[in-house]
Amino acid sequence: MHASHESASGELTGPLVVALAHDGLCTFEFAIVAEVFGLPRPEMGRSWYRYATAAVEPGPLRAHGGLTFTASGGIELLDQADLIVAAGWKGAGVPVPAELAARLRSAWERGARLASICSGAFVLAATDLLNGRRAATHWRYADQLAACHPEIDVDADVLYVEEDRIYTSAGSAAGIDLMLHIIRQDHGAEAANSVARRLVMPPHRSGGQAQFIERAVPADRGHRLTEALDRIRSELSADWTVDRMAALVAMSPRTFLRRFVEATALSPGQWLIEQRVVQAQRLLERTALSVEQVAAEVGFGSVQGLRHHFRERLTLSPRDYRKAFASGARPAPDQRPRPP
Repeated sequence: MHASHESASGELTGPLVVALAHDGLCTFEFAIVAEVFGLPRPEMGRSWYRYATAAVEPGPLRAHGGLTFTASGGIELLDQADLIVAAGWKGAGVPVPAELAARLRSAWERGARLASICSGAFVLAATDLLNGRRAATHWRYADQLAACHPEIDVDADVLYVEEDRIYTSAGSAAGIDLMLHIIRQDHGAEAANSVARRLVMPPHRSGGQAQFIERAVPADRGHRLTEALDRIRSELSADWTVDRMAALVAMSPRTFLRRFVEATALSPGQWLIEQRVVQAQRLLERTALSVEQVAAEVGFGSVQGLRHHFRERLTLSPRDYRKAFASGARPAPDQRPRPP
């Protein structure tokens, strides 16, 4: 395996994403970063991400699965990076090299973002930047992370956490959720949805964090639930009660609630709000409809309702979201909207 600087053609102008590589690399976690940021995506335009892999120790290096690889460059690549991702680590008890921790801290201090997947949280913890902050990791490592770094507020119940340009995610697949969240911040809903479709994302896994992608729903027997949800999505402005939803699939409200939660991991009310927010994002990005018209079109009824749910999930008002992500109005890498 040769981990090359896949976007080194000079054509791309977006943020440079650097994935850390080490001996004993977690192949799956690393592949998430390479797939999301390193795969050529000409449909995204020139502002898409550049990508490189930085070896934190001399090579050649080994990865899980019997692979041997050479990285794009060495640890010096971190000095150029706009986003650095620690895709796992060798083990909770394995020390993080002091030079790596120092370079990561320096990168963050100059404005770069840091991210981790699974046990990669131990790499970020070694910088002391997580002290006093909330962080996520795989549930298997949560107790160890908290014991080794008591200054960190370890949350094992979420898919990912973002605090002050530092992103941490739970086990393996939660890294996909986090990477899509970063795309959503940088390039808007449509770009994140496009990448999610190519990844064929699984159904939503409840984790207490706002997710910014369309969620697939597994078909029940006869596809009744899937067809009903498609109908609801097409008529979001309607008044959808549980009784009305249940009637679409010829179920009792009680049976419908049980089947719905089994399929989506959300209550009907939570799911409906998320669908309305996603559709509002599309309309704000693609159309010139007023915020009032968008609120009515997606079923919130009032600007106040739309604003409340936008701020709760996206940390932006609808108008600020439109300024950031409307077609032709993408923010520059150093002008990304940040949570307040």
